[in-house]
Amino acid sequence: MKVRAGLGKIGSEDGVALILVLWVFIFLFVVAFEFSTAAREEGTAAQRFSEDTTGYYLALAAFESGLYEFLNQQSGTGSQPPQNTKEDLFDGEFREQKLGPGTLRVRLIDESGKININRVNEETLRRIFLNLSIAPDRADILVDSIMDWRDPDDLHRPNGAENDYYQSLTPPYTAKNGSLDTIEDLLWIRGMTPDLFYGYPEERIQEVGDGSNRVALRDLFTVDSPIDRVNLRTASAEVIHALVGIPLEKCRSFVDERKKLSEKTIADLLPLLGIGAADNVMQMFIFANPSVVAVESEGVPVDSRTGRRLKGIVRLGGAQGFELLRWVDRDIALPQNLRLGYNMTTNRSMASNGF
Repeated sequence: MKVRAGLGKIGSEDGVALILVLWVFIFLFVVAFEFSTAAREEGTAAQRFSEDTTGYYLALAAFESGLYEFLNQQSGTGSQPPQNTKEDLFDGEFREQKLGPGTLRVRLIDESGKININRVNEETLRRIFLNLSIAPDRADILVDSIMDWRDPDDLHRPNGAENDYYQSLTPPYTAKNGSLDTIEDLLWIRGMTPDLFYGYPEERIQEVGDGSNRVALRDLFTVDSPIDRVNLRTASAEVIHALVGIPLEKCRSFVDERKKLSEKTIADLLPLLGIGAADNVMQMFIFANPSVVAVESEGVPVDSRTGRRLKGIVRLGGAQGFELLRWVDRDIALPQNLRLGYNMTTNRSMASNGF
């Protein structure tokens, strides 16, 4: 009996020891798992930081390259590009090249080739929205609201909005009662939606169904153009279409032929648009060298799926030959899929407008 009692005691102690060992293993497993998870997250964060930093300096190199090309082209004189210019720097296309640990891309956009939202008059603004096939009642809201946003008083037009409207929104804010500081300020104005500002994504064209096309308003308007008119030498097909209502395909043919400008004159090109040099519509245009340019650049490191984007608005002049008007340290590329658009409270005022 004593032997059996001793064996029972030993067996009980072995069971307790086994349980303790199991708990130690579980504890060590949890600690090891947490450590590996933290190490993996820190490694991922370090990799992202490294890619972001590499992308930034690639984008900065692309920006400097684009700025150099712009300043170098301006060394010519007159309204025509220098004779040794082999390509149109202001065609809106990104130019790509390999550099060290990645790829850099850059493009130049002439701000005078867009419509100055702070200077365009009410009649022209309404015509632009109608040319873009925006419904007339919606166009009226947009025009009146933009004009109310720009004017210094608190009296609103029939379809416009002033502080009493914007203060009723959540969150409330006030109208600028002055010029727009950036083109993104349009998103604060009654009637403007991410769909209109960034352009409809393909899958939403039928869903929206108001006849509007996919032209993004942010690609048509600017606050940085130094002139009231539009530079026909650099204007995109979409800008020309919106401004004068000429079919988009005609405008694209004009832009394609404009790239051969060293072989043609502006008088040769105007018939492609169905207008002549003496037509009244030409009062909306000038034909000149760009003086204020947006330099948009992107750097993409090797094996990275995302890049870093920069943007600078540059004006000719000053001691260095140029002046940096605005710098966007982290530009956003989204036009077609609106990765950001629908989170902007679908434009803070969309529900109130019934859109």
